[in-house]
Parts: sequence; structure tokens; C-alpha cells
Amino acid sequence: MIMRIWRGITSKEQADAYLEHLQQTALPALAAQKGQRGAWVLRRVQGDQCEFQVLSLWESIQDLRAYAGEQPERAVYYDEDDKYLLDMEPLVRLYEVADTLAPQR
Repeated sequence: MIMRIWRGITSKEQADAYLEHLQQTALPALAAQKGQRGAWVLRRVQGDQCEFQVLSLWESIQDLRAYAGEQPERAVYYDEDDKYLLDMEPLVRLYEVADTLAPQR
């Protein structure tokens, strides 16, 4: 399994609007991909900015390439992302999932 971590920063005032934008663009696109095993959107406000991280879990690097292209470490952006984001970081971080912990019930 591969964990893909993307980061973006908006102004604090744009945070809610950008979350809605993610919910209409990136998240449905991720959900439609073969081998995609879930995604989490994290956010935190720091001063007048809001940092978002999107963590997505992938069955294999091949599945991730079907979404991101031949260079899976390249960021994927959607129309109007530049309306919200203060910077368009070119790269994401990819990690091999080495272990997991399931909740005890």
C-alpha cells in the first residue's frame, strides 16, 4: 500500500470555500480511481492561513500512476485551485505503508 500526502495552504477566510471545492473536485476524482482505498482531508488554521493535507491510500504505485500520471510524486491540481491556494506545490510525498493498527473494539 502507498500513502500519498498532498499539502496546500489557503487564507483563513478561504478555508471553508476551499474545503467545498475539494469535496466537488479532488475527492470525487480520487473515489473513482481503481485501487484507491480511502482519503482523509486534514486542516489546521495557523494565524491568517489554513493548511490542508489530503492523505490518500492506494493499493499499488501502478494504481496511483493511473491517477497522477507517470510521475506519481507530481501534484495533481484542478480547475480553480489557483483561486484558493496561496502556492501550488509541485510535489507530493509518497510513503510505503509499513504497518497498520486496527482499532480494538
